[in-house]
Amino acid sequence: MKIENLRQVGKRLFSEIGKTRLRPFASEAIGKGAGGDKTFPIDKKAEDIIIASLESLNEPLTIISEEIGLKEINGGGKKVIIDPIDGSKNAITGIPFYCVSIAVAEGDTIGSISHGYVMNLLTGDEFWAEKGKGAFFNGERIYTQKDDTFYLIAYEAQNPKGDIPKMMRLLSEAWRTRCLGAMAMDIAYLAYGSVSVFITPSPSRSFDFAAGYLLVKEAGGVFTDIDGNSIDDAELGLKRSAPLLATGNMQLHEKALKLLGAMA
Repeated sequence: MKIENLRQVGKRLFSEIGKTRLRPFASEAIGKGAGGDKTFPIDKKAEDIIIASLESLNEPLTIISEEIGLKEINGGGKKVIIDPIDGSKNAITGIPFYCVSIAVAEGDTIGSISHGYVMNLLTGDEFWAEKGKGAFFNGERIYTQKDDTFYLIAYEAQNPKGDIPKMMRLLSEAWRTRCLGAMAMDIAYLAYGSVSVFITPSPSRSFDFAAGYLLVKEAGGVFTDIDGNSIDDAELGLKRSAPLLATGNMQLHEKALKLLGAMA
């Protein structure tokens, strides 16, 4: 499995569903995915395209996807962790901010991820990373923020009533905050240097952040749980694993942890 294989998947997705602008709530759920969230037609179509593309490689792969769950190809092999449409709620409500997220892992844990790929499905912009070889945006090497100013903090609040109070002191220190609704793309833009900090206090599933994890690490950032502990040993799968904190550098990370600790 190579980055170019993932880019080919992205190009096919963009040609078939890219720039899709749905009218608010124009589509109804067609079921519930293996990850527990509702499945909409755009989710199913994207997943079908991705799986068909991976099957055409004729490699032994084990797919972990938000909709279908686990699927082995040619007896199973390297894990491919997929979120066909990250930001589904944005897509079905007509908000143009959603993406595809794909990661490849040599083993069973987050730390074994070797390739990460995120594509903005409205613009076609691509983010990718390969372990030990750096992170890229449309082919250009990218790096995280270098200084320790909280210019922009992006966050996800799956449970606003419980999550927002936990983040409030940190958010209040930012020049600007954003809750954009597509975690993989939030994290990708952190790797790009546009976002200083990304935080989500509720436990997240590996397909939500697997590709973004490698992007941040390869771009020079820091990625832990919300208490500052490593998530390298977190299991890849459908279960929710850990609340997340990603930052552009260690100085930002330490400042963020101090503010979060003050809320405890």
